[in-house]
Order: sequence, then C-alpha cells, then structure tokens
Amino acid sequence: MGKLKIKTDPAFEAKMINYPDFVRGNMKALRKLVIETAKENPEIENLEETLKWGEPSFVCKQGSTLRMDWKEKTPDQYQMYFKCTSRLVETFKHVYGDFFEYEKSRAIIFQMDQKIPKKELKKCIRATLMYHKVKDDVTLGI
Repeated sequence: MGKLKIKTDPAFEAKMINYPDFVRGNMKALRKLVIETAKENPEIENLEETLKWGEPSFVCKQGSTLRMDWKEKTPDQYQMYFKCTSRLVETFKHVYGDFFEYEKSRAIIFQMDQKIPKKELKKCIRATLMYHKVKDDVTLGI
C-alpha cells in the first residue's frame, strides 16, 4: 500500500457532520470505502475531499470526480455519483448488470437499509479513482 495524503476541505467535513442522524452513518461508510480503496492503490498518492455542487466529492489526479449525497426528496436512499459523460456507469452495468440499482448514466443508488456490497463497490470506486489510466480498458480494470 502507498502512502496516501488526504486533503480535506472544512466544507466537506461540515457537510458530513450536518447529515441527518439516520443517514450520517451510511455516508461515513461510503467515505471509508473510498479512502480504503485509495489506500489500496499505490498509484493514488493524493486524495482531495471537497464539495462539488454542494455534494461531498473525492478528487485525485488520475481519476474522475466521485461524488456522494443524500437528498431530502428521496429520503430512503442515498447515491454515489459519477461523471455522466464518462463510461463509468455504463461499464458498471456491463460488468454487474442489475446487481446495483442505477440512475441513468450518473449514479449508483443505495437504499437506506441496504447492506453495501463492499467488494463490488470498491471495484467501481477504484475504476473511478483510476479512470484516466483505465479508460481504454473495456472493463476499466474491473
């Protein structure tokens, strides 16, 4: 494992703290998976936690922006968002079929009471964080 440096914007921390109690743990779990995945990939040396479009986001040099959020209008679910013009969600659908629930070409949707399939999701996270290096691979290295 490489030595990952994480830079966290205070606005990111504030957003995480201000989620309602019933969703905060789920959002922390997604964050933990992103950080674990980044640490497991030595090519990822720097990870920035910031807000993009008001949503907690992860940015690294070799990857595509990865966002996550919970919305009041859909209180029973939360999402992990991907750049909709990338091949990410299209490839996740190709590899995993209906294993995940998707929102068009932009998100994986999780139900509040759903057990997160960590192994599979970490592969999606890795493909996102490494996107510029794996984008020519048919399955993005999954």
